Amino acid sequence: MDGLSASSPQLLTFLYLQLLDFLTTAVAIKFGFAETSPFIRYLMNSNMLLGLAESKLVAVALAMICIAAERGYLIRWINRWYAAVVVWNLGMMCIAIPK
Repeated sequence: MDGLSASSPQLLTFLYLQLLDFLTTAVAIKFGFAETSPFIRYLMNSNMLLGLAESKLVAVALAMICIAAERGYLIRWINRWYAAVVVWNLGMMCIAIPK
């Protein structure tokens, strides 16, 4: 394996970022913003929170596949993407807060 285990910092960071993305996306949607991903929007059609939770399960499953395929280094790249998404969500919420 390429150094990624169940307790590795990269995997723990990935899991924390999934939680932060879930929370910030849910709040941003409550502020009136829309989800930009067509796949996530599709999952959210019937129930917003359930769809978001399903998307996080898909993300974790894909991360486990990366680790099983000894491509754990991809998790570091994915973490950068999710960190940017969380910052974006937070920025959108800052814009939406009435002054």
